[in-house]
Amino acid sequence: MATTVSKPDLLVGKSIRRREDPRLLTGTAIYLDDIKMPGMHHACIVRSPHGAARIKSINTKPALDRPGVAAVFTGADIASLGAVPCAASLPGLRVPHHHLLAQDRVYYQGHPVAVVVATDRYLAADAADAVEVEYEPLPAVTDPEKAIAAGAPAVHPEWADNIAFTFHQEGGDTAQAFRDAEVIVKQRITSQRLIPVALETRGVVADWRPGEKSLTLFSSTQIPHLMRSLVAGILGMPENLLRVITPEVGGGFGSKLNVYAEEALMAFIAKRINKPVKWVESRRENFQATIHGRGHVDYFELAAKRDGTMLGLKLKLIADLGAYHQLLTPAIPTLSVLMMPGLYRFKNVTADIVGVFTNCVPTDAYRGAGRPEATHGIERMVDMLARELNMDPVELRLKNFVGNDEFPFPTATGLSYDSGNYAAPLKQALAQAGYPELRTEQAQARKEGRLMGIGIATYGEICALGPSAALPAGGWESATVKIEPSGKVTVMTGASPHGQGEETTFAQMAADALGVGIDDVLVVHGDTAVVQYGIGTFGSRGTAVGGAALFYALEELKAKVRKFGAMMLDTDSVTLSGGACVDEKTGKSISFAEVAAAAYHAKKLPPNTEPGLVSTHFWEPPNFTFPFGAHLVVTEVDRETGNIEIKRYIAVDDCGKIINPLLVAGQVHGGVAQGLGQALWEQAVYDDTGQLLTGELTDYAIPKAHFMPWIESSHTCTPSPVNPMGVKGVGEAGTIGCSPAVVNSVVDALAPLGVRHIDMPLTPEKIWKMIAQGGQA
Repeated sequence: MATTVSKPDLLVGKSIRRREDPRLLTGTAIYLDDIKMPGMHHACIVRSPHGAARIKSINTKPALDRPGVAAVFTGADIASLGAVPCAASLPGLRVPHHHLLAQDRVYYQGHPVAVVVATDRYLAADAADAVEVEYEPLPAVTDPEKAIAAGAPAVHPEWADNIAFTFHQEGGDTAQAFRDAEVIVKQRITSQRLIPVALETRGVVADWRPGEKSLTLFSSTQIPHLMRSLVAGILGMPENLLRVITPEVGGGFGSKLNVYAEEALMAFIAKRINKPVKWVESRRENFQATIHGRGHVDYFELAAKRDGTMLGLKLKLIADLGAYHQLLTPAIPTLSVLMMPGLYRFKNVTADIVGVFTNCVPTDAYRGAGRPEATHGIERMVDMLARELNMDPVELRLKNFVGNDEFPFPTATGLSYDSGNYAAPLKQALAQAGYPELRTEQAQARKEGRLMGIGIATYGEICALGPSAALPAGGWESATVKIEPSGKVTVMTGASPHGQGEETTFAQMAADALGVGIDDVLVVHGDTAVVQYGIGTFGSRGTAVGGAALFYALEELKAKVRKFGAMMLDTDSVTLSGGACVDEKTGKSISFAEVAAAAYHAKKLPPNTEPGLVSTHFWEPPNFTFPFGAHLVVTEVDRETGNIEIKRYIAVDDCGKIINPLLVAGQVHGGVAQGLGQALWEQAVYDDTGQLLTGELTDYAIPKAHFMPWIESSHTCTPSPVNPMGVKGVGEAGTIGCSPAVVNSVVDALAPLGVRHIDMPLTPEKIWKMIAQGGQA
């Protein structure tokens, strides 16, 4: 026994580099395509080249005759299997039965029609080209407003129109608010379709063990446990005989928060051919067949008094759902409705959603998932109201923010904002920018004929998804902490991090709680045979929900460690510090390894205590969390080219308590990059026949590194009362705050030309035409 123990510095709150990065940076990490097995076969999927067509015939013999081909499967082979799952539920929702392979027709370009399996991926690809499919092309519709017009071709012939659902929500008395209004601002605002473009495309490896009648599925997914449950349901096999392993995931952004046809299809094939089978998506397939994001046409109306008091808000939201429902497709637009009031004290709102089928790949969760669309809409409307009232947009926002003394704040859409100081990040951004001086500089620039703009956007988002009552598959999360017999610590989280950094932040939490070094902590996730059931990583919930489960598991384990330490030190007052149990009265200590050995050898146990040092906790959050912030963007537009230069980008975000500032900065920067992509360059474009015109990176413009401005990032801190750490979540903040700040800035730059609104993306061609036509385009 030692007599003194040095107390380690606390790690929570410190910038610690991600512990997972060395393996990622040195190429020693294992991604899905790195997996190789003896006898592995490879699959290639035959996809529809048409947006809508009947399948008249399929001839697989030319493919089967090719060398190395083991099998070819078509829709007839999988007709008895379950459908691709949709977990969302809304009144009157139409849910097409989307088979793993097309049956008698296809309804989007990229629709899987057949799958070829061969000993080599290139042989499989060559054989897939040999499959002969005779199609009868049908009329398609790709524009959601045209899809609900009279006479539009039906995407699904079992229904007379393309309306998948309608949804109405209101709070207060919007009609009276608009009667009382002295000014009403109206605008049609689009949030264009986006392609997530994860660096790693989707992929699956399926390995069937006939002796055990068990299946192991490797998938680049955000939700391994939910995938196990849902794929088992599709196949009709016992869930406890299916194991899902998630290797490293090279980006998800919501696109891998899904169970796609290919996961169940590869499992089916592995069982049929009794060989491991691998499928990895090409980039073209990724653009055609992995979900897209956004796809909104929003009609906003804002009612206000002449003094700037905002009275009421109306929204008609036309949501492009695509051809069928993926896991959460119909639910995503409802998140836009929930957050449509933004940070403002609206008491009267009305929203109507029309969910529309189109002959396009489905939309679903993409970084922000409904909240960027809502924030973009309300922040554009606030700027238009400020211009209508000849009022500074900062003054208008400050006048209408929810007050610090009003929390928890009940919103007109039925939420309860947990905590906030909404003016703080805005005032911090203004001070950092030197706002009065910027306006003076802008006035001078305008005298010189230069187009300089200052854009402000404030945002609030719903995070830590969330209470189970609000989610289709549970909103809790789980954690297990065990001290091994050697004294080392293993954390098993039901979350499934893939870049968020929980291997580091959870190790920081565990090290602080148990008084051990961070290198003594291992964080494990993504294997359903090792980790207790969990929900997964999405909706900025990994730390705010998964971290809370870990917090309570650590508290329970600490109590047990203290019992053993007290018994071994013969004291009633023990603390954990420096990798040891310390008698607070005498200073005597006993190492974690000694305590762990005693707990597992169990020669003597404290009263009413089991052997071992393991704790598992499932935590159900009582509410969502609501991060917020303010972004300020200074731009200058080139009159000759329409090019937009971002002169300054200031982001002040409030995500509650911060565990690792370095990782938070990384999340904000990555989010801003994707927000800039939507604001300035990105757009998925289909033609009228359902052809995806932006089907490669040569045609779909994503931001390059040298496009990025320097991001001046800082924070305010308003702890959340929802979880014991006070964290709120930050994974989507940059994306949500970015696009309205950029568009507000460019519209401000072009205001002298009479420009009132511009829909994204703000391409140089679009801006140049506006300038050339005197503000009209």
